[in-house]
Amino acid sequence: MPSYYPVFLDIRRMHCLVVGGGSVAERKVELLLECGAAVTVVSPRCTDRLRHLASLGKLSLVERSYVTEDLGSAGLVISATDSSATNAEIANQARGRGLLVNAVDDPELCSFLAPAVVRRGDLTVAISTGGRSPALARYARERIEELFPPGYEQVIDQLSHLRQRLRSAVSKAEAREQVWRALMDDGLVELLRAGRGDEVERRVARVLTETMGTTPACEWDNG
Repeated sequence: MPSYYPVFLDIRRMHCLVVGGGSVAERKVELLLECGAAVTVVSPRCTDRLRHLASLGKLSLVERSYVTEDLGSAGLVISATDSSATNAEIANQARGRGLLVNAVDDPELCSFLAPAVVRRGDLTVAISTGGRSPALARYARERIEELFPPGYEQVIDQLSHLRQRLRSAVSKAEAREQVWRALMDDGLVELLRAGRGDEVERRVARVLTETMGTTPACEWDNG
């Protein structure tokens, strides 16, 4: 198996083609739409959910069998039919055009794999086994969901605010990294989740004093 390069793609407004209309295709489409893609689905049959999304103008639905011309202006292609031969044909044609392509259940045909994903606002964790064990990827996702339960969205907002503050207070990147490591090891995330802004302020001041020998005068914004 190849060693895949992990990457997050910005597919906002990218034309993405999904061939297939079953439950697997539906899951792929939902994630593409969540990421802002312009989605076209080609399939002679499709789920009620896909038809509903089409009726809302969320995607373009072409209810017929795939033809090569469907690749058109697509930048990313997902082949999710129930025919391995059709998936292989589509994948080979897409790769021949230099397109990103994923063929469901056949990693050898893929130029990218769709990982199991955990999202908590801007925190995204992607898990892959290189296509060898989707069951293990799902298991890992479930464990990570337990580690990062809902509610981390607000934590990320607060950490982003603190990051800006520390950039102003500590000019050297190496010193900021040292401060961040100390804060994370000192229970910063747990304090933020508990809404203990005053204690966060004291903790930041103490860590800055211990690592930098100084405490910049700036206040923590709890809001």
